[in-house]
Amino acid sequence: MESRRRDMELLSNSMAAYAHIRANPESFGLYFVLGVCFGLVLTLCLLVLRLSCRPTPRPPARPGDLSEDDEDEDEEDTVDRAASESLLPVTEIPLESHGPGDGALAVNVFASAEELERAQRLEERERIIREIW
Repeated sequence: MESRRRDMELLSNSMAAYAHIRANPESFGLYFVLGVCFGLVLTLCLLVLRLSCRPTPRPPARPGDLSEDDEDEDEEDTVDRAASESLLPVTEIPLESHGPGDGALAVNVFASAEELERAQRLEERERIIREIW
């Protein structure tokens, strides 16, 4: 009997809420928009707090300063960092594009020898195509 009474209360309260919304659509719209705006502002504040309270990254430790316990954790961090860095695009600064006096150095920033070979072959093809045209 108790569950049936709760079901009837829920039904009558829902019908009363629907009748109130039908009678006052402007107030319902206002409260709805206020609720959405409050949720967005709260989310923005929490996001700003999370970004501003992020711990600063620690500088990489020198190999001589590590203890044996820290070495395992640092090796995993190094592997993770190397994997994430290998996904980033890398480029090579060619020496020919800079004049002798502008101080630019040719720096190989490719992650592996295979990428360097591929880039050199591509550069050679482009040079041949320019010569043909």
